[in-house]
Amino acid sequence: MKTPVTTEAPPPGRTGARRRALPWLVVVLWIAAIAVAGPLAGKLGDVQQDRAVDYLPAGADSTQVAEIRDALPGGEATELVVVYHRADGLTGADRETAAGQIARIARDHRLTGGDAPEGIPSRDGTTLMYPVASTAPGQDEDARTDFVAEVREVAEGGGGLDVEVGGPGALDADAQEVYGSLDGPLLYTTIAVVAVLLILIYRSPLLWLVPLVVAGVANTVSMAAAYGLNQLFDTPISGQSSGVMTILVFGAGTDYALLLVSRYREELRRHPLPYEAMLAAVRGCGPAVLASSGTVAAGLLCLLAADLNSSRGMGPVAAVGVVCALLAMMTLLPAILVLLGRRVFWPLVPRYGSAPKARRSLFTAMGSSAGRRPLTVLTGGAALLGALALGTLALPDGLKQEDSFIDRPESISAMKTLAAAFPERSAQPIVVIAPTDRADRALAEARDTEGVAAAERVRGDKEWTELSVTAEHPPQTAGETATIEALRDRLDGDLGSYVGGPSAQELDLGDTNARDRLVVIPLVLVSVLLILIALLRSLVAPLLLLTAVVAVWGASLGIGGLVFEPLFGVEGTDPGLPLLSFVFLVALGVDYGIFLMHRMREESLSGAEPRDAALTALRTTGGVVASAGLVLAATFAVLLNMPMVQLFELGFVIAVGVLLDTFLVRTYLVTSASVALGRRVWWPGPLSRPAPAGGRPVPVETTAAERPEREPVG
Repeated sequence: MKTPVTTEAPPPGRTGARRRALPWLVVVLWIAAIAVAGPLAGKLGDVQQDRAVDYLPAGADSTQVAEIRDALPGGEATELVVVYHRADGLTGADRETAAGQIARIARDHRLTGGDAPEGIPSRDGTTLMYPVASTAPGQDEDARTDFVAEVREVAEGGGGLDVEVGGPGALDADAQEVYGSLDGPLLYTTIAVVAVLLILIYRSPLLWLVPLVVAGVANTVSMAAAYGLNQLFDTPISGQSSGVMTILVFGAGTDYALLLVSRYREELRRHPLPYEAMLAAVRGCGPAVLASSGTVAAGLLCLLAADLNSSRGMGPVAAVGVVCALLAMMTLLPAILVLLGRRVFWPLVPRYGSAPKARRSLFTAMGSSAGRRPLTVLTGGAALLGALALGTLALPDGLKQEDSFIDRPESISAMKTLAAAFPERSAQPIVVIAPTDRADRALAEARDTEGVAAAERVRGDKEWTELSVTAEHPPQTAGETATIEALRDRLDGDLGSYVGGPSAQELDLGDTNARDRLVVIPLVLVSVLLILIALLRSLVAPLLLLTAVVAVWGASLGIGGLVFEPLFGVEGTDPGLPLLSFVFLVALGVDYGIFLMHRMREESLSGAEPRDAALTALRTTGGVVASAGLVLAATFAVLLNMPMVQLFELGFVIAVGVLLDTFLVRTYLVTSASVALGRRVWWPGPLSRPAPAGGRPVPVETTAAERPEREPVG
């Protein structure tokens, strides 16, 4: 006879009134938070900056150039190149069309130099380029974008004449358009992916919606908090950081929801009232969730030590997303679930006093194989990860500007056309900022530098003068890089000049990313290790987890090296990929390791032998953590559909890494290592010492986890 569902009415008196009031109070407080956060969240896009200069390191030459140009009369110039091209050679009519259009642009806009610029023909007669620059838009991003759009509206081809508008200003405008279009598709795609997975996991027409709504609330609050960081602390906000924050809120937040709901379902079978069951669930899984989210946030905050603006800004922004997800899932989600009662689980309602259907767990079988031959499994898994890590040797070279978009915009197409038509010179100037009293000497030194085709004054004030230098080699080639380095060597020191521009910016980005890796990676390792030592009361177990996640990072990058170019046609590696993927994979990988090791420690404290504790921890956490891993991997996989190569590569590496960690490293390698090490895994803590004489370990079949065993969530 089935046990009937007991009444869910709370007992009379103050305790019952408090139990009725507390969930409603939590919901009301979150509604108030949304009312405040909503308008602020809508302003996040207004402070988002995605020009190349906004990603630059604080102390680099190219950053100094950008800042000084902003302060020159008229501010930083918006530089464009209008390209006229006919494959079989330009006609006289083509040249007249080009001259007329450029003259109209000069009439409609205040161009640098005043008059319409002269066209520069290619040697083969197929291409004519016009450098067009204006300081009129100033620092207003909308005005810059409008200027580019208006030039493109005038510069039109037809009848076999191709007209494209490129240059740094057009590239910035295209990047702004791409990043500005990410928010909607990224959010909707993430919601759709999480919704489908939750429906499959919960098999309930209502339950899946609750964590999704709570994640949406957390995302709104996190956007408002990120806007607050920008206003209060001038934290840089980019399209990349805001997109990753959204992914983390839904991915990590859903993970916390899965763990809480799984424990709540279990406790509903033990407690007659949902309030009591939720209280027990929060007490049971809360410490592990708090520790794991704290570890993720601490790892992300290590990015504050980065010199690169984009990386330094992503740290606190992403950490805010994790904290908001934690707060929402541990307060608002429990309140809503208690108010909805057991019926939220329909049709699989967990009745008080019932037991879950007994079935053999996949993770029981996995644990058995790891437990029988732990050293064999450990050696084989380590060899596999090492072999995959060798794929990093095949990673494509540094990502060039023209390869940074999945779908090539007009500015990139124009750069390609110029590179083919003008192989003997660069169509993208190198910018030199020299003290005005030494500008003549700097100009002479620049013209005398090897690799320089031409150099001229542009504009200036009493303090600084801008020089435009044309290299003999195409942009972002080894020859142009050598020219930039030679200019810096000759113009530094007594001349006090700075060398910048788009190519110099890319060079500085690569150099700074290399420096940041040397600083941030050890900082992440040390901070995470200290947290794990405090949590697990051991030195060996934290080192085991850290070694495992670092191996996952290497293997994930290696898989990227094997497939980026051959399979996806990606022709370069974002220089920030190794650092960002390391921070996320270490933080998120340790996150899952905490759930396993924390449960293993609980079993050991209850008296279980090391082997039994490891296998029970795997069996009881396997289903819910596997579901969480699938959700997190799927949310980061959403980035594969984004139009920027940087986001594509980051999403791929993290998604692959999470899957490796969930189904190989945590399941087999960490469990095998724990079985092989035995009590030594808890050294030097008290659990590393043998049980007292006469003490009887708790058999694996009767541990706390089996009273009753958690119902699988998958």
